[in-house]
Amino acid sequence: MLTVTFNRPDSRNALTFAMYEGLYAACERADADPAVRVPVVRGSGGKAFVAGTDIRQFAEFRTGRDGVDYDASIARVVDRLEAVRKPTVAVVRGACTGGGLALAAACDLRVADTTARFGVPIAKTLGNCLSANTISLLMGHVGPGATLDLLLRGRLLDAATAERAGLLTELVPPEELDEAVDRVLTDLRRGAPLTHWAAKEIVRRMRRRLLVPDEDVVSTVFGSDDFALGVRSFLAKEKPDWTGR
Repeated sequence: MLTVTFNRPDSRNALTFAMYEGLYAACERADADPAVRVPVVRGSGGKAFVAGTDIRQFAEFRTGRDGVDYDASIARVVDRLEAVRKPTVAVVRGACTGGGLALAAACDLRVADTTARFGVPIAKTLGNCLSANTISLLMGHVGPGATLDLLLRGRLLDAATAERAGLLTELVPPEELDEAVDRVLTDLRRGAPLTHWAAKEIVRRMRRRLLVPDEDVVSTVFGSDDFALGVRSFLAKEKPDWTGR
């Protein structure tokens, strides 16, 4: 087994660009090593799986092109995680938000405990947007209605609501999480590798048929005054006063 642990507990495991690249490299290793049957991703510290991308990474953004390039770089990692030839499992405790939710959604199975919270609160915080690639991942799990509810209201789903929406494979109390993960891994190790790969690959191809052009949308939002305001306000711990420009 290969376990990737996001290890910035003091920042609720918010991802730097270097951490995204580390995950990409781990996916490459998982496919290259026949001893790895089930790659696992999880967060450290108990308070978060991943609480999105570290907002300080956005401080130097100046134009909509910066946002388009950012989304392309994240899509490269998310797509690589989704395309791993072996079953992948996300183990979720605490916050699983923004980019963290995208990574969890790109995994094949999600095992969570009752402390988990899921969402994309960017309508309240940064004023940016998700790419078509990420939105299609969420729609594949919970459908368009629940996806729009997450994005438009910016609320966090508790673990029970996420399970009812179809996002979770298993939901257990915190003290039972490791045992539940072991059960899932045992089931997966007993499976035929090519059967696993075939199921994953067909689902991946079906999802990618949903993708639509989105650079104009992403560029408009990341190049907006509101996004620049959102980043400044977040770093200053202030509430932004959106203008729609």
